[in-house]
Amino acid sequence: MKYKGFYPPPSKTTAGRYGKGNDGRRRFSFSTEWLGISPVTVYNIIMPIHKTVNKDFFKTWSPEMAYVLGFFAADGSMLENNRGAHFIEFHITDLEVIKIIQKALGSNHTISKRNLNNKWKTLYRLQIGSKEMFSDLENIGFTQAKSKKMRLPKIPKEFLADFVRGYFDGDGCVYFKQHKVKNRKKPKWIFSSRFTSGSKFFLEDIHEALYGVVQKGFIVTKKRDKEVHAYELVFSHRDSLALFHFLYNNNSYGLRLTRKYKLFKKAVKTLYGVK
Repeated sequence: MKYKGFYPPPSKTTAGRYGKGNDGRRRFSFSTEWLGISPVTVYNIIMPIHKTVNKDFFKTWSPEMAYVLGFFAADGSMLENNRGAHFIEFHITDLEVIKIIQKALGSNHTISKRNLNNKWKTLYRLQIGSKEMFSDLENIGFTQAKSKKMRLPKIPKEFLADFVRGYFDGDGCVYFKQHKVKNRKKPKWIFSSRFTSGSKFFLEDIHEALYGVVQKGFIVTKKRDKEVHAYELVFSHRDSLALFHFLYNNNSYGLRLTRKYKLFKKAVKTLYGVK
């Protein structure tokens, strides 16, 4: 009888054997030792782990929802493939943020990672398949290929700081360095906070939404090979100080990227003595 099951065919080395099941049919059972994996691993291959997620997450505003939505606006994407399956994704080089999002979503989906090359950091990705969540994001105002046409969604005032902080953790940065100035003995501190986007309209919307928190600010065009590839909303010293208090003073949920928070805090403390 030619064996048509696992390779190699049953033998003493694979601890395979034939026998009869409860229904009287002839069956083959085997040990997984020759595969170098445990029976639990085989079970997980044959019976995939059920994926869980709070599919109602984007239906109701909350600090967690606003933060995750802000990050999605910066470093998220949505895709409907040729088979009609719907996916939403989050990707960043900071594992800390991906874990915050995974926990907020009540998800047990695998966080994958990819090393593009030696010059780049490891990229982490959380992908969730859900037509319902995909539809909720569409209702909020997001679309596929959103980067150059995105607009700021309507956000309840009490959740604006969480949304902006989420976006900042994805596509924001703090610039804080000393520069030598001609005819000055001491170097000058340069301090600014910035938001980057492929959509100028989105940055204009954020700028308007922050009116009253900040007083000024301006948008600059970033070019690559003489072609516009992004825009930056820039706030200088005093506006950055105001933005720091707006983003972090009422953050009781721990929704923040530690690395950016510490640099922001260092700048504010160094220049203004604020703890």
